[in-house]
Amino acid sequence: MPIVPRTLGRLTAGLALAGAALLGPAAPAGLADTATPSPSASATDAGPTEAGTSFRTAAFFRQGQQATAQASTGDYLYWVFPADTGQRPTVSATVTLPDTAVRHGSSAWRIDVYDGLRRRQPCMYGMQSRLAAKETPTVELTCVLRPVRAAADTWSNDPLPGSYFVRLTVTGLPEEDLGQPFSARLTATSLDKGGAYAADGSLAVPLVPGASTPETVEARAPEGGWSSGLWSDRWIWTAAGGVLAALAGIGGYVLTRGSGRPSRVPPTA
Repeated sequence: MPIVPRTLGRLTAGLALAGAALLGPAAPAGLADTATPSPSASATDAGPTEAGTSFRTAAFFRQGQQATAQASTGDYLYWVFPADTGQRPTVSATVTLPDTAVRHGSSAWRIDVYDGLRRRQPCMYGMQSRLAAKETPTVELTCVLRPVRAAADTWSNDPLPGSYFVRLTVTGLPEEDLGQPFSARLTATSLDKGGAYAADGSLAVPLVPGASTPETVEARAPEGGWSSGLWSDRWIWTAAGGVLAALAGIGGYVLTRGSGRPSRVPPTA
């Protein structure tokens, strides 16, 4: 005998409310398309006004700050910023080129990003290199990195928490234009990808080159410090899935158990 409609309605409503209550707060943190930007530095917290010329002398800045520099065409400029577990950094650079009257032709510019082990990290998307015509006043470059993982296999090239170096340079231009002055602006921001990219385990120490003491590592940490790697919203999704599975089991039992022995069937001896 089918279940009474009123009971089925109450069961359906209960399942819907339970699912909404469990998934509602957790969904934004776990969905890639609805990730929210990580906290940025204050507008009054200015970044460095000079860049380094090598990995060892890279100018340090935090995400949300704007780093600036003036240099000569042909120089290699280096900056470094921290990125933590679950973040997907986006590096953006704006190069202001010399006056058109003193330039002899087009030029090609490029940014590269390296992790704390100085492994070059590929860009998921973005204009990592661009060719600027002689009349172009500025060049916009962007590199969106892969999400930073808490841990990874030793043979992989996955991005790990720690320092990330940015190198800006010109890769092609007329020889007569070498040495001409230019200026650059650099920013780094992140989207928080949460438990969608969480991994079991974490690094003992973030990959911060030259940091020989815990105090030095913390000095190069993002705002709020390094994450522990033990908690992510994946725990919320796991608990929610377990509760929904239990509710589905109860609902299936209620729908299939029937209403007991029909009154017209005599009991067996």
